[in-house]
Amino acid sequence: MSKFTFNRFISYFFRGLLFVVPLALTIYIIYQTLEWLDGLIPVNIPGLGLIIIIVNITFLGYLASFFITRPFFDQLEKYLVKIPLVNIIYTSVKDLIGAFVGEQKRFNVPVTVAMTEDKSVLKVGFVTRNDLAEIDLPGYMSVYLPHSYNFSGNHFLVKKSNVKPLHMNGTNAMKFVVSGGVSGLEEEKKRDANS
Repeated sequence: MSKFTFNRFISYFFRGLLFVVPLALTIYIIYQTLEWLDGLIPVNIPGLGLIIIIVNITFLGYLASFFITRPFFDQLEKYLVKIPLVNIIYTSVKDLIGAFVGEQKRFNVPVTVAMTEDKSVLKVGFVTRNDLAEIDLPGYMSVYLPHSYNFSGNHFLVKKSNVKPLHMNGTNAMKFVVSGGVSGLEEEKKRDANS
């Protein structure tokens, strides 16, 4: 096999790898998640457990917004937040989920935060509170800075002068950060071209 043929073989292999690995991992993660959710309700028909969970969650959402049953859910929540350890877990999870899907979405204002005094190093984050004067920090804001290649992040209280709006869709900004800057910009260009 000549060197030219071998280099072409390696090139095709890596091109195939770039297609197969992300696709296989995506399918695997979705499959494992659905398998886990489906296993929460042990039913012998694949997918039925997941459907039952989705229907029940939707029905509870309907009941929680219905004016007759809403006081019951409000009262239950009041009792839950009075229990010391349950309070921390329940309110944290509720606020986090509400930040993504609630009526007051929190991760939709992307910004850059200057990490050095000369503002030469920036980090992408999301504003969670515009003003912290109520906790004696006037001129500060609350910013969540997600990690790359991870679903975690850090929360910082930052001087407003170190924060600059990032003219980018919140979803694309999150994709940009989580991918380590590899993706998100192409989608933003397409969005700008379509608008």
